[in-house]
Amino acid sequence: MIINFEIKPEDLKTKLERFWNLSGEKILRIESEYNPNKGAPVFTVNGKYSTRGWTEWTQGFQFGSALLQFDATGDKTFLKIGRENTVNKMAHHVSHVGVHDHGFNNISTYGNLHRMMKEGKIPQNKWEKIFYELALKSSGAVQANRWSKSNDGGGFIYSFNGPHSLFVDTIRSCRVMMIAHRLGHFLPGENDIRISLFQRAIDHLLATAKYSIYYGMGRDSYDEYGRTAHESVFNPNDGNYRCPNSQQGYTGFSTWTRGLAWAMLGFAEELEFLKTISKKEFEKISILTNKEHIISKIFEGAKATCDFYIKNTPIDGIPFWDTGAPGLKHLGDYLNQPSNPFNDFEPIDSSAAAIGAQGLLRLGYHLNSIGKIEEGTRYWQAGLTVISRLLETPYLSETQEHQGILLHSVYHRPNGWDHIPDGYKIPCNESSMWGDYHIRESALYLSKLISGEPYYTFFNGII
Repeated sequence: MIINFEIKPEDLKTKLERFWNLSGEKILRIESEYNPNKGAPVFTVNGKYSTRGWTEWTQGFQFGSALLQFDATGDKTFLKIGRENTVNKMAHHVSHVGVHDHGFNNISTYGNLHRMMKEGKIPQNKWEKIFYELALKSSGAVQANRWSKSNDGGGFIYSFNGPHSLFVDTIRSCRVMMIAHRLGHFLPGENDIRISLFQRAIDHLLATAKYSIYYGMGRDSYDEYGRTAHESVFNPNDGNYRCPNSQQGYTGFSTWTRGLAWAMLGFAEELEFLKTISKKEFEKISILTNKEHIISKIFEGAKATCDFYIKNTPIDGIPFWDTGAPGLKHLGDYLNQPSNPFNDFEPIDSSAAAIGAQGLLRLGYHLNSIGKIEEGTRYWQAGLTVISRLLETPYLSETQEHQGILLHSVYHRPNGWDHIPDGYKIPCNESSMWGDYHIRESALYLSKLISGEPYYTFFNGII
């Protein structure tokens, strides 16, 4: 991609105002038109949200979007939608033992409500606050219980595929364990053993950095610096790592760009969190490594993935769904052209851009905050470049009838789940609940910076 080094957050103010106006209309349309008896909305078909049974990992994004809309605009209509749906419909997500998605569903709902109460955006209410905290504590413990040991002495939260499976996505679910830990919680085990949620989150972060990310060190024949494996497969009997794999990408030896984006953002926001934790707290969980060592591994993963994104994305910063997708060979020098969601061969994934852009911004901000200005500016400006592009045609959904806000998102290309509109050869013109939520999250991040509000993190009010 070509980074625009001139753009500033303030330059996006008009685009952001337009975005929030459209966003509110979309949320209200879904609220009035979608039949919740179908299950959680996942992606659009001909502009209308539909469901897809796999796991219900998107419901928190639906109700969380309303909470972000309230945070950005102050319109209490959206607070009511987000709060009432969280209270009435999210409890089973807190206790769901069958998924690795707790950080998605429950940080987006209970986490946002708790954060806004602590920030003074919504009224202080002791019992309401305790309710949100109980949900976050419970979710963090349930998440931490999905545990597989690796033979290097660590371990990981295993995916819904089973104890052999480490998904790169799950790095964002570490947030709920971090919050639960900071709220004073732990996982009670057999014989009342107290299992540290902080320890498990750190071990999972390190496992993701070690096994899900490549560093150009010759690990296999396709070891390119920053390449990301969607799934890392282990032998559950002895904890040995076996191979990379992919569920939603093309292969285990190419990079599914939404998985790359999850890693970019997950590493960057954990860097922000870990910076606030004392050395003494790190010493409680490990006598073999220290705070500096752990943070260096997280930073290495953040930098590698962000560098890979910049190198392997078309010039305007919006990536194809997988960097090894077979149809890319028909597109010529596609990296030196603007993204084209209407081509005949391979779809763009705008949701990867929305997620990855926030990772770029947060890594850039982190580096700038520790005095590494030249390096930080590169990532910061790359993030602004991507967001600016997403906030305009053909990615911003401006048609009133379309329920999505971010167009050209892809869910599961190998399974053929994504809708191909009449007259096209590839999926396009559709939205996803995670794409819509994350463009709102990125927009809120920048809106708060422009308005001078406190810096926006998932742990505001916890630290």
